[in-house]
Amino acid sequence: MHESFAQRLAANRLTRRDVLKLFGASLAASATASLSGCATSPVDGSTILVGMSEAQERAVDKELAPHQFSQDMGAVQDGEANAYVAEVGTRLHQKSHRPQMPYSYRVLNANYLNAYTFPGGAMGVTRGLMVELENEAQLAALLGHEIGHVNARHAAQRQGQGLVAQVAVSALAAASDARWQPLVAVAGQIGASALLASYSRDNEREADALGQEYMVRAGYPASGMVGLQGLLLKEAKEKPSLIETMFSSHPMSSERYETARQLAQGKYASSLTANPGRERFMDRTAALRAKKPVIDACKEGETALSKKKFDEAGERFGHALRLLPEDYPANLLMAKCLAAQGKNAEALRYAEAARQVYPQEAQAAKLIGSLRLALHQPEAAFAAFDQFDRLLPGDPGIAFLKGASLEAAGNRKAAAEHYARFLKTGATGKPAEHARERLKSWGYLR
Repeated sequence: MHESFAQRLAANRLTRRDVLKLFGASLAASATASLSGCATSPVDGSTILVGMSEAQERAVDKELAPHQFSQDMGAVQDGEANAYVAEVGTRLHQKSHRPQMPYSYRVLNANYLNAYTFPGGAMGVTRGLMVELENEAQLAALLGHEIGHVNARHAAQRQGQGLVAQVAVSALAAASDARWQPLVAVAGQIGASALLASYSRDNEREADALGQEYMVRAGYPASGMVGLQGLLLKEAKEKPSLIETMFSSHPMSSERYETARQLAQGKYASSLTANPGRERFMDRTAALRAKKPVIDACKEGETALSKKKFDEAGERFGHALRLLPEDYPANLLMAKCLAAQGKNAEALRYAEAARQVYPQEAQAAKLIGSLRLALHQPEAAFAAFDQFDRLLPGDPGIAFLKGASLEAAGNRKAAAEHYARFLKTGATGKPAEHARERLKSWGYLR
């Protein structure tokens, strides 16, 4: 007789597929209703149609950005690198059309090449991209481009709150699909950032132009944008794999490179004598750049993992850990690789190592909870999920994971409370079906 998920959960007999679903069974947060209307462009004074007010842009950042940054394994544990990026970003946004926005900057632990911003200016640059840059002017071009999106209100114009809400449900929708595996989360790392930054070609051109304008205003040579565009175009052509290609949300083109070059040699020619800041960049990012072999190994491992080449992925993550045993992403990725193969006890060892290395970051706690549940340790699983909830509040799906842990521990009353809380978020799919079925069978719902 085929056991249902509920029967396996109650009997503490979760399968590998079950634990993989549980790890993905949470969503970032629920977004508010859409608001659309006309507004004046901060850039040129024209009338634009937007889907969010400025207050909503700020609220979206506050509500969703922490969850996406955590999906990218949090800010790097490198105070110098984070402070440096914030200094460059501040120098730029003070010269922008919306200096009053609540900009924030961090280097993220993700190994793929990307940078993205939320509508209010919460911005992240992956460590995978940082170690490819060559000077401060290129960094200024990168941040200026993202600031350009904020200033032109591209997210508000492009989608409004209605599509932002899709970010909130995407993780749970994936978990609801019987085909879901954490490989999907690895291979689709761009996640919410791609949805939030799904810009048109015209948006990209405008952000490029604004970014180049802001960097020149801030005292950088316009050639920094040319160098950045050239670097990214080269990466897109030479490394077009899912993990390695930058900007699924920011498609590269020769046209963008040529436009930046023409502006640098024409309109901004007088800026070209400015110092590109290579020495300063090298000094301030030295510790981060020293990790490039580790980052490259992790990147290669993720590419292999996305193709279900588990042995190859494990070898690359293992190489990264031999180079730097305390690397948080390498430990977390090794744990995910092992969990995908059903090697839960071994995976737990790496997940616990990741948590010890970076106790302030939430993803290790979530993975530990899923692994503990699979290993028939529901009380320990609940404790891990509770830690995740404290570190990263506002993830409604965690109520389901807590409820599952409590159900497995035999605490029906407490499990029912968490399942009910989960259903109040408007959740759908298999986790919601399970929660509703249990509440009905226990007499809490009719």
